[in-house]
Amino acid sequence: MPARFRDKTLIVFDLDGTLTETKSNMDRETARLLCGLLRDKRVAVIGGGAYQQFRAQFLAHLPCPKERFKNLFLFPTTSTSFYRYARGWRKVYAKRFSPREKRAIKHAFRAALREIRYVPPRKTYGKVIEDRGAQITFSALGQDVVKILGEKKGVALKTQWKKQHAALKLKLAQTLQKRLPGFEVRASGFTSIDVTHKGIDKAYGIREIEKHLRIPRRKMLFVGDALFPGGNDYAARRTGVTCVSVSGPKQTKKLVRSLL
Repeated sequence: MPARFRDKTLIVFDLDGTLTETKSNMDRETARLLCGLLRDKRVAVIGGGAYQQFRAQFLAHLPCPKERFKNLFLFPTTSTSFYRYARGWRKVYAKRFSPREKRAIKHAFRAALREIRYVPPRKTYGKVIEDRGAQITFSALGQDVVKILGEKKGVALKTQWKKQHAALKLKLAQTLQKRLPGFEVRASGFTSIDVTHKGIDKAYGIREIEKHLRIPRRKMLFVGDALFPGGNDYAARRTGVTCVSVSGPKQTKKLVRSLL
């Protein structure tokens, strides 16, 4: 184990792009390594997806002995909800937008798309605008593109869209932010734009983890694929937590091996 990580008692992982490919199921090797890590360390997973997405993408592929789940903590939708294991997965809290806020955000999305004269793809897969409780997310290709097309084709299509439409996605996010000054708007993932309450980011997530797990930040290690300025993990650096940047699941597996 690297000497600088020896005193870390909680490892915090981003989900998409870190433990898994975007919206893809966790692979067997990553699952095996995490089960080993859970034997001796506490692990928190934080991501923008809803709890249902965490279950399908992560938990369903983690065949650990159940007694190890006491060391695993889930913080979906950027820690606006929290789940822990106690004879089954239990919701500790879940914060939500009010009905009025949801209507305002969805109206702003539609208006912003008209303003930039957005032309949607010829085919989309699942909901394009999804209500995740405390987060509303636009996905250009639809929320279920990987689920419907399969990981290889789905991830390839998302990667292609990202390369071709990066400027368009940023323009939409900027236009939407002007229409929603009281909310946080972030271009995230490959094809997504997230809207949350102000201040909901990975720094908020670290603070929630610290509060609910009662583990000081100096004892945490954060692992993410977007710790660069403007990346959706970058806010974690502001908290003073030790951070490790990875390029994807392959590097994450290498890091976990070093922690075992």
